[in-house]
Amino acid sequence: MGDSLLSVIAIIVGIVIGFVIAKIIEKSNVSNLIKNAKKEASSILKDAAHEAESIKKEKILQAKERFIEMKAEHENVILAKDKKITEAEKRTKDKESQVSNELSKNKKLNQELEEKIEKFNSKIEFIEKKQEEIDRIHKSQIEQLENISGLSAEDAKAELIETLKEEAKSDAMSFIQNTLEEAKLTAQQDARKIIINTIQRVGTEEAVENCVSVFNIESDDVKGRIIGREGRNIRAFESATGVEVIIDDTPEAIILSCFDPVRREVARLSLHKLVTDGRIHPARIEEVVQKTRTQIDTEIIEIGKRTVIDLGIHGLHPELIKVIGRMKYRSSYGQNLLQHSREVANLCGIMAAELGLNAKLAKRAGLLHDIGKVPETESELPHALLGMEWAKKFGEKDDVCNAIGAHHDEIEMKSLLAPIVQVCDAISGARPGARRQVLDSYIQRLKDLEDIAFGYKGVKNAYAIQAGRELRVIVESDKVSDEKANNLSFEISQKIQTDMTYPGQVKVTVIRETRAVNVAK
Repeated sequence: MGDSLLSVIAIIVGIVIGFVIAKIIEKSNVSNLIKNAKKEASSILKDAAHEAESIKKEKILQAKERFIEMKAEHENVILAKDKKITEAEKRTKDKESQVSNELSKNKKLNQELEEKIEKFNSKIEFIEKKQEEIDRIHKSQIEQLENISGLSAEDAKAELIETLKEEAKSDAMSFIQNTLEEAKLTAQQDARKIIINTIQRVGTEEAVENCVSVFNIESDDVKGRIIGREGRNIRAFESATGVEVIIDDTPEAIILSCFDPVRREVARLSLHKLVTDGRIHPARIEEVVQKTRTQIDTEIIEIGKRTVIDLGIHGLHPELIKVIGRMKYRSSYGQNLLQHSREVANLCGIMAAELGLNAKLAKRAGLLHDIGKVPETESELPHALLGMEWAKKFGEKDDVCNAIGAHHDEIEMKSLLAPIVQVCDAISGARPGARRQVLDSYIQRLKDLEDIAFGYKGVKNAYAIQAGRELRVIVESDKVSDEKANNLSFEISQKIQTDMTYPGQVKVTVIRETRAVNVAK
């Protein structure tokens, strides 16, 4: 028991001694670390002080250099200002010297001017005295003349004036007679020269209208779709447009035949839309034809606007612009009416300028001279008088209206524009190949055929096709029965046979169609 206690005590004592020794060793290590840290801190401070000293010296040097640069710049600025001041002082001195010289010159000039004024005044006094003497002498001479001649001054003056009047009148009459004789000798030559110059300065295309349009297609398969089942599509198309569609063996082509260019153009555009769209049936055909007619009406207005802009004509009434656009789809003796009117306008402008007249007014009259040829409704007035009425209605000047009405001598010419328009109209129509009388009479015959059909009640549309060899008449089903349609065909054929002269024969076809339309909702 005693030995075990001693051993425990010995162990505890050993542990205490080891702990004490460890603390002593730890304290010695800490003191060493502190010493080392103090040494490193002192060395860092020394390095920092040294580095700070070097930076301070460098900044001082930089500050000195900047100061020297700024000082040099300041000195340069001061030198430049001094130079400018010196130059300004020099200029001021020069101006002062110039002013002083001018003042001295002005003094001399003033002295010379005063001397001249004095001399001039003395001369005026001398002249006034001389004038008084001349007036006195003149008065005495007049009195002597009156005593010698027995006439007063007023009577002598009146007699002298009468004598001068007679002499001037005889001289003027002889001058006028000589001028008239010279004008008669040269007038024809000058007129021919003006007309030739005018014609040479205007070039135009000679284009004769035809009555067919060729519609090209990609393949012949399209022809069958255009004809339709049992020909219903082609019949609907011809009925809606009034144009004959000729489908033959010509590869990849369909011919549209009609004397009216507007109808032919509507048919061509409608056929193009139908072929492009691919849906071809009677209802679709009527819809497309109606839309195309609206499109053509818009295009007519645009054509009229472009024409007046090209010719430099301003302030034209919108209705007249529309009439001008319709000229594109009309012909006169085979000559396109719009081309003819444009050419006449240019000729009138040039000829008026040659004669010293208003060229713009002449152009206006030339462009409008044939507007009576494109009436929307039939009129019994000649086209010149109808055009004159339209021009008056839409606010054109009296000279323009008179030139339109008188260009075919229906009324008296009241201004110089009228003969100019008449001459230029004849020039345009007389160009080689410009007109074709046969075509115009042919178109008139087709129009007469249609007019005969429209003279009967119940007729909705009438179209002359196949070059006038067939007249197709479309009647309203609620007003014309089948039996009456047959009688109507006979009556129209008899009327044509009685009232018209034509080659060959004319077939009259009356079409009566009944439709039942309902809408599913």
